[in-house]
Amino acid sequence: PRSLRVPDRSQVAKRPAQRKAQPDDPKQIGAPMPGSIATIAVSVGRKVARGDVLVSLEAMKMETQVRAEIDGEVAEVLVVPGQMVDPKDLLIVLR
Repeated sequence: PRSLRVPDRSQVAKRPAQRKAQPDDPKQIGAPMPGSIATIAVSVGRKVARGDVLVSLEAMKMETQVRAEIDGEVAEVLVVPGQMVDPKDLLIVLR
């Protein structure tokens, strides 16, 4: 007789769902591609100008800078360095 062991995958920890950026709202800054957060260059309350670097995203050993598309003030930072993100995941909210 053979014995077969089947792991119970119903208890596997899952990554919590990340909010998605709305493409028609320039105040919501989303991830342009999958990767991990390398650095965060801003904090809540900081004023930013169009073109300022907000976050650096690392994918396949290359870093991509995510920049502000509008002038504003940082209302929320929703990621931390080392966090994995998917395309369109909400990274930063401006006001």
